[in-house]
Amino acid sequence: MCTVSLRVPDSLHARLKILAERDGISIHQFVTSAVAEKLSALTTQEYLAERAKRGSREKLMSMLAKVPDVPADPGDEL
Repeated sequence: MCTVSLRVPDSLHARLKILAERDGISIHQFVTSAVAEKLSALTTQEYLAERAKRGSREKLMSMLAKVPDVPADPGDEL
């Protein structure tokens, strides 16, 4: 594990403190969780972009053509 020093504006620190207290965790835990969440979002975005490159509109349309045209189940209507 490593240590990272972080300088944040007083207003951001105050809001961070409030939110961490509300969640019952330390500022350290809050920031660690926020960084992990951001990394996860970026990693997912990259993964989906790579998967999209392998996609084919033709294959999608072929697959969708196999779906039966029936009314939605009750409660699933748009």
